[in-house]
Amino acid sequence: MYVAPSILSADFGSIAKEVKDVCDAGADLIHVDVMDGHFVPNLTIGPLVVEAVAKASTKPLDIHLMVENVPFFVDLFLPLKPKFISFHIEEEKHPLRLIDHIRKNGVSPAIVLNPHTPVSSLEYIINEVDMVLLMSVNPGFGGQKFISSVLPKAMQLKELIESRNAKCMIEVDGGVNGLNVSDLDAAGVDIVVAGSFIFGSNDYAQAIKALKI
Repeated sequence: MYVAPSILSADFGSIAKEVKDVCDAGADLIHVDVMDGHFVPNLTIGPLVVEAVAKASTKPLDIHLMVENVPFFVDLFLPLKPKFISFHIEEEKHPLRLIDHIRKNGVSPAIVLNPHTPVSSLEYIINEVDMVLLMSVNPGFGGQKFISSVLPKAMQLKELIESRNAKCMIEVDGGVNGLNVSDLDAAGVDIVVAGSFIFGSNDYAQAIKALKI
């Protein structure tokens, strides 16, 4: 299991140190939540702060866009050359065009499904993306309770990936901790995003190790 600490739960007064510390503690990716106050009822960070995060990080960035006007935000973050840029299928009217644009700029495209959005919505997209992010909370805030329906959903997604012979990873974000990570692993999940479980712990390395099963 790969682990992507979510800096949404980090101390933004010491963000460079926080990022360096989780990289040193064994993180595989750094998950960055970009929220615009419209698609979700919260406002987080823009490209200037994310650029500082990228400079502090020794691991690739995983940028999750929870925004309206998705192409505008994609173009803001493409110059930072993250590993992944993910956007919500619920918001973008022309996902295949945007996926192609992201890939042509040397970044791995990924798509996000909110808890209510069915896996069937990916039927004609799954072979075009490198990752699907399944939300296991309603997006917008950290520290929420895990929505367990993501487990059968991940299994269904895994079946779709295998049936289409797609080269696509599965990521889950929201309420992930040491108690549910084994269930996520069994469901076929490749990457877990964890915020409060890691940044709220006294030992980042131990928290990350607990998720690497």
